[in-house]
Amino acid sequence: MGILLQLFFSFATVGLFCVGGGYASMPLIQAEVIEKYGWLSMNEFVDIFTISQMTPGPIGINAATFVGSKVAGIPGSIAATAGFVFPSVVIVLLLAYLYYKYGNVGPIRGILNGLRPAVVALIARAGLDILLLAFWNKEKLPVEVMQADKIAILIFILTYFALKKKLGTIKLLASSGVAGLLFYMISGIQP
Repeated sequence: MGILLQLFFSFATVGLFCVGGGYASMPLIQAEVIEKYGWLSMNEFVDIFTISQMTPGPIGINAATFVGSKVAGIPGSIAATAGFVFPSVVIVLLLAYLYYKYGNVGPIRGILNGLRPAVVALIARAGLDILLLAFWNKEKLPVEVMQADKIAILIFILTYFALKKKLGTIKLLASSGVAGLLFYMISGIQP
């Protein structure tokens, strides 16, 4: 199978099973592009999700576009993005019909209520993987607590509290990038 078809079907699989929004797609994309095909390293994956967060549009679609571009240029971007979106369009049309016709039926409510904790677990797992890479530059446990990147932790804490002030994602990302540049330059530590 050609690389464009692999990208399309790989991201169609992600799009088909991605329940809960863009962050829920992270572990699915990770499984496809790192573990199954080896198209990206974990560092490249985290970089792509960081860029996807900073660019306009849904994070999952942006990630598909960036991965496709990295793997096969502009045709790869188109194939991966189309693959990611295709199942969603079909599913949303079907679910909209079913929800409006049967939305208050007990089994449907049960399915929806059962999906919520699973989505939270998927997001938490992806968050832990990214946290390990951000603070320890490691992809797996165990880690030495004292060997954590203090600058990364400081930026994390400052950003966390800045989120409570509702400063906006773009301002937070831009200021975090500038803070990282300054802190690492001043400290002489290699990130």
